[in-house]
This record gives sequence, structure tokens and C-alpha cells, in this order.
Amino acid sequence: MIHDGRDPAAVAQAARRLADGALVAFPTETVYGLGARADVDAAVAAIFAAKGRPPDHPLIVHLATPAGAAQFANAIPAVAERLIDAFWPGPLTLILPRRHDVATAAAGRHASIGLRCPAHPVAQALLQAAEVLGVPGVAAPSANRFGRISPTRASHVQDEFGADMFVLDGGECELGIESAIVDCTRARPVLLRPGALTRAQIEAAAGETLHSRDDDAVPAPGTLAAHYAPRARLRLMSTADLRAALPLLGEDAKRVAVYSRTALAPPGPLVRRMPASAVAAGHELFAALRELDATRARLIWVERPPDAPEWEGVRDRLERAAAA
Repeated sequence: MIHDGRDPAAVAQAARRLADGALVAFPTETVYGLGARADVDAAVAAIFAAKGRPPDHPLIVHLATPAGAAQFANAIPAVAERLIDAFWPGPLTLILPRRHDVATAAAGRHASIGLRCPAHPVAQALLQAAEVLGVPGVAAPSANRFGRISPTRASHVQDEFGADMFVLDGGECELGIESAIVDCTRARPVLLRPGALTRAQIEAAAGETLHSRDDDAVPAPGTLAAHYAPRARLRLMSTADLRAALPLLGEDAKRVAVYSRTALAPPGPLVRRMPASAVAAGHELFAALRELDATRARLIWVERPPDAPEWEGVRDRLERAAAA
């Protein structure tokens, strides 16, 4: 059932559910999360069961305040402190060494833990209310079936899990793609997943160069090669290939949906324009893919985003969706 996240009574009810070990879906500035108290492994197990997610694939723990990191991390390196000061609350997840006695299930039984302090007012109200009830943090991956398109509206969550799921409605998510993830467990910070924050913004705050993910990278959410996928097969195409292929569709045009920045004169397929701005494209990306998928098209052709730094997060999500 969807509840108004601006209603203090609904937030209090959601906090009580978390304290009792139940699931609650709630908005963040990135996407909607499916949450359970991170300090109770049995509660976290319900997330993995609901999503169909492998239990060794770690979750992000959401905190009411930056100070809450000490409840889960046994060390906070100087570079992590600088990033916390710059971006929390906000769309940045930090991978830190985990205290061995907490959040074992939320961490996928790994020695590290992903932590974030979200900025969304409904998320903040929920986390603060839950903290008063003894919940130190809420483990919350995106509120969708594992590997599928992330939700950016309360209705998307209900579409995934049905009317019985308790959902706090905070409106449409502002950013629309998941947080950037930086691994701070090693001698050098590593960007594991891009997000709305650009690499340049993170490096400026860190005071260091971000290194790219390598074979020694720690496990982290949203970093599988195939992820964020619609039911239709998604194909990324260059502008030239898209223009060349569309006239050749013929009767198959009705089976193809197109998401493109370029103005096209389609011979029949549904075409949705992708915004020219990376920020706007990120905001609508998952909602647009859901809408195109709902047309029952068999294929979704997407014009490849520009190879520019501000598009890195959008490119990452589309490349993973195409790999599914």
C-alpha cells in the first residue's frame, strides 16, 4: 500500500515497521529503496528473498547522519572523511572496512560495507524516526526485482511487489540514477560505480585521483555486468546506425521502441526523445525505459549517449541494461 511520505503518522508507522524487522520501501534522491534494519540479519534476509537477489551481493546501508557511519565501519580513512564532509547527505556511497560484529547479511558476508546518508526529506524523516526506535541504519537496495529497472516513483515499486508492500511516497526521485560508489578500503580511492556526481566533482573533494575498478575491486552493489534491464532486449546504437536501421524495419517497426536524442522520422516504431542534458536524461532514464517496456515492444533501441564526463552515470546504466 502506498502511504504519503509527507504524513508524520505514515513515517512513524514505517519507522515502527523497520524497528519490528519488516520491509519498507521509501524514496531517496536517487531511486526508491527497499529497506530493512541493517543490524538484524533476519530482517535483511527478507530483502534478498523479495528481490530474488543473491545473498552474497552486498547492500547499501542508509544512515540518518554522517555520525552513524561509526556504527558500521571500523575505520574511516581521511579521504572518506573528506568525501563525507563534501557530499553527505547526498548521492554518494562509500565502501569502508566493516566492523566484524554488525550487518553481516547486509554486507553479503564481506569484510567491507557500503554506507550512504541520503538527502531526500522523506528518507531523512524515516531514518531519524527509526533511529529513535533503536535502528542504527537501514539496508536498502533499489526497490525492484533483482537485475530489473530501478524505480523512481512509488507506483513503480507497487508494480514490482504488489499492493501489499508498504511504500512511502515521496514523489518522483530528483536524480533518477543510483548513487556513485567509491571504495575507500584500499590505499587509493576507486570509483566502482558512477552516478549523478561526476568524477571531477568527487576528485575535487577527495583531493586525489579516482582510480578505475580493477580485478581486485571489493564487491559492491550495482556493479554486475548485466543490470537495470527491461523485459525487452535493449540495444545501444550509434546515431548513424540508428538512422540506417530504422528505414529497414518494415513490418517489424511495431516491435521496436526507440529512445533517442536525435530527431527521427520513424517508419512506425514508438520514439521517445532523450533529453539533451545529462542531468535531465538521468532524471527520467528509468521511468522512460519502464514506459517503453510497457508498450510490449520486443526491442528497445537506444541512441548511445555522448562520450562526455557528465554522461558517465547514464552510459553506465545503459551499458549494463544492454548486457542483460
